[in-house]
Amino acid sequence: MMSKPRQRSTADERRQTVLSTAIRAFAAKGYYGTTTVEVAKAAGISQGYLYRLFPDKESLFIAVIEHCSQRLRENIAKAMASVTSTEPSVVLSQLSASYLALIADRDLLMLLMHGNCAAGEPAIGEAVRQCYAQQVEYVRAASGASDEELRRYFAESLLANVVMAVGAESVDAPWARTLRA
Repeated sequence: MMSKPRQRSTADERRQTVLSTAIRAFAAKGYYGTTTVEVAKAAGISQGYLYRLFPDKESLFIAVIEHCSQRLRENIAKAMASVTSTEPSVVLSQLSASYLALIADRDLLMLLMHGNCAAGEPAIGEAVRQCYAQQVEYVRAASGASDEELRRYFAESLLANVVMAVGAESVDAPWARTLRA
């Protein structure tokens, strides 16, 4: 029996593999605690090849933020496909439920949290601001919500990030119940 010749991955396919791997690595140890050696090893490539795909660690981290931003927009679009009302409060409620399901992916959640923490680096800060800008404008367009409704939606979403990140969803204490309410 003849075996098929092994097909090589394209640079774009490798880039996607590296992004997925980098999300896990950066989610575990953050921007400052993760090395490109660790990302390359986890992706099954050499560090040299990693640098052919991404010129430096900062570029890789920014690409990961952009990848996650795209996942957030796709999540909103998917949720909007099942919305049956044009009432902004109903739309935002359904988007909230969809967002909570998305951040159950701990790697995505922690990457978003680490992105906020590394936003002091100018280029990373710009990528994080761009991510927020895109989400706010996408939700505004999708929901028709007022600025006040949008502030409340994003405030609750950011609080949900913290609750999930610190594990407060499984803590039976007054402070945790208050944050989850």
